[in-house]
Amino acid sequence: MKAGGSLVLTADAGAAARQAVADARASLGPQPPSFAVLFASADFASSAPALVAAVAEETGGVPLIGCVAQAVAGGAREVESGPAVSLWLASDLGPVETFAMEFVQTASGGAFGGYRFTPGVHLMVCDPFTFPAGDLLAHLNQHVPGAVVMGGMASVALRSGQSLLFLDDRVVTHGAVGAHLPRAGIHPLVAQGCRPVGDPYIVTEADGNLIVQLAGRPPLARLRELAAALPVPEQELLASGVHLGIVIDEYQTEPGQGDFLVRGIAGADPESGTIAVGGELEVGQTVQFHVRDARSADEDLRRALEREAAALGGRPAAGALLFTCTGRGTHMFAEPDHDTGLLAQTLGQIPVAGFFCGGELGPVGGQNFLHTFTASIALFPETG
Repeated sequence: MKAGGSLVLTADAGAAARQAVADARASLGPQPPSFAVLFASADFASSAPALVAAVAEETGGVPLIGCVAQAVAGGAREVESGPAVSLWLASDLGPVETFAMEFVQTASGGAFGGYRFTPGVHLMVCDPFTFPAGDLLAHLNQHVPGAVVMGGMASVALRSGQSLLFLDDRVVTHGAVGAHLPRAGIHPLVAQGCRPVGDPYIVTEADGNLIVQLAGRPPLARLRELAAALPVPEQELLASGVHLGIVIDEYQTEPGQGDFLVRGIAGADPESGTIAVGGELEVGQTVQFHVRDARSADEDLRRALEREAAALGGRPAAGALLFTCTGRGTHMFAEPDHDTGLLAQTLGQIPVAGFFCGGELGPVGGQNFLHTFTASIALFPETG
């Protein structure tokens, strides 16, 4: 497998398509591309159909997925403002099947339609307003072992109908688009942007996404105890945004950073002391409060990439796809290009394309999850 990438900074859809395809194909040599991933900045909201059609024509109509996003990444750069198109081409991946999915409300809740999953690698880009990706991943974890899903939630739309997802040569405004790569070997990396503080607690009473008691006490009381016990710098981080981590593997004796599924706290009731989180919980689950911290986010991604570099044993990686949170970038780090820069520093100047997501899809501990504040990276080892 080989990959090529290009980052083009122009608002002209036709010119961007021609240059991006030419630059990305140059890295493939005589091998024709067999798969394309395309991300474009919000500047292409009105010209998205022209852009994806032009890229499809220039590549000869290879299977393609992607979206218009709040910000895009290409190579070692993250472009958070201004026009940008990031294109990633791959050859010799084996068969590639692109698909579109929908979620249909039913009397019993809802049903997913349009594609039947099988084991293997799947890349997906989803509309946050019409496609409950977390529910799909939970279903796959239970019923389709061996299915790996990576990708992200589109981030440019403010309401339903505004998302612009790319599928082959056209634009889709709802549901999800994806690609199945049954023979591709990828190394999935998920690096958290949050770290645990204080002590873990057992959920002793819950109602859906409401936590009523943590270890026999209201969760708001537990949070106030934590705040009072933390040093001032930690208190400031807690005040700027507290999150809740749900332990992924209950058999792990001392879970640390990266061992939790992090969810935002949506609200709290001062009278009852209950808190609402972005996901349902069950009695008996272990949770711990988390803070968002640039230093620990940097360390977590650095450790993950260094482990991967060691696992490759000096062999090159063909390329990578990056799905990073809109809360990262310069919203989290003091310098721009943090995630892509660290990728380049650790693994070399490999072809990278990505976008800033409203939620990231990636596996942890053999299970697929929808994350927040993470960098989810699909790394493709070089073959041939």
